[in-house]
Amino acid sequence: MSEKNDKTERAERLSVFKTYKLYVGGKFPRSESGRVYEVSDSKGNWLANVPLSSRKDARDAVVAARKAFGGWSGATAYNRGQILYRIAEMLEGRREQFVREVADAEGLSKSKAAAVVDSTIDRWVWYAGWTDKIAQVVGGGNPVAGPFFNLSSPEPTGVVAVLAPQESSFLGLVSVLAPVIATGNTAIVVASEQSPLPALSLGEVLATSDLPGGVVNVLSGRTAEIATPLAAHQDVNAIDLAGADDVLAKELEIAAADNLKRVLRPQPVDYAETPGIDRMTAFLETKTVWHPTGSLGASGSSY
Repeated sequence: MSEKNDKTERAERLSVFKTYKLYVGGKFPRSESGRVYEVSDSKGNWLANVPLSSRKDARDAVVAARKAFGGWSGATAYNRGQILYRIAEMLEGRREQFVREVADAEGLSKSKAAAVVDSTIDRWVWYAGWTDKIAQVVGGGNPVAGPFFNLSSPEPTGVVAVLAPQESSFLGLVSVLAPVIATGNTAIVVASEQSPLPALSLGEVLATSDLPGGVVNVLSGRTAEIATPLAAHQDVNAIDLAGADDVLAKELEIAAADNLKRVLRPQPVDYAETPGIDRMTAFLETKTVWHPTGSLGASGSSY
């Protein structure tokens, strides 16, 4: 084959466009409605068509999250930390893809987007390290007036709906998702409406890690349309309203009250700052156990 023909063949090759899908129950379905919507970069250039999730998709995600809760919450804290660290390793391996997606989504230069992605991976590692330490900080023995041991220990709340921040498409996303699953909860994530691509790509990373299917479920679409059925769902135990505006947040708080969900209200956050443990403790319950010490009467003898 001549050099000229070889160049012609290369020039005629068509690009392979990426197809973004939801991530639910460890699988990659399209929206059951068949709908999609266009996502553009910060300059208005078309990037991709992504699934426009429906109420049915939200309900399917809740079923998947509930099914996964027993195994994930029952895993040892050390094992959860290993799995989260493995996810960070895989994020590092796909760093360039996320740099490109964050740059497009947030209108950043490549160098600034790279700094955001590096901070995001570091944030994931930070939470991975907390899985077997948070119980020591928020649990422990309590002094009581009587011959009893009194011990408090944290337990996960259950299924948590997470509305990802709208502006911080990757660092903000991980900052609200990682603490939820690090403490043994399962999650339904509603990706940023305008910039969902980093969240959907994160689903691909989770699917090829050791994270059990259903622990994290990622939905894209209109935040209000997806969040409303999640806030009212009787099998959702808590909701993080980070990605809701004031009007939507108020509506979701009212809907969440029906089954006494825990609600983390939206608040100004600089996701670049080192996080505390507030987002972990927000979705933990405290179990307190009383047990007799074995003392017999005032003499202090025991058996």
